[in-house]
Amino acid sequence: MEEKVLRKLFLGFIHIHILHHAKEHPIFGSWMVEELREHGYTISPGTLYPILHTMERDGLLIREDRLVEGKIRKYYTTTDKGVAILIEARKKAYELFKEITEE
Repeated sequence: MEEKVLRKLFLGFIHIHILHHAKEHPIFGSWMVEELREHGYTISPGTLYPILHTMERDGLLIREDRLVEGKIRKYYTTTDKGVAILIEARKKAYELFKEITEE
């Protein structure tokens, strides 16, 4: 039960990570899975790809298909709308961080 609650909570953090990294440079799924793993998130491609597709559909990411080693790889970049959402998320995260770390 606790793992399910934490997973729902961390899903928002994962969205912020995606927006952040896709703003810095185009990202692709397997790279993002590894990047998230380095931050302690265990996420499968079967979970990540629907998130990327939803974020694209919501106008937060734009996709570019590129031919890499004979295969099509989907690269995602943050849109202007995604950057605005990221800026707002950073503000909220900072406010939350300040509140929960005050003694």
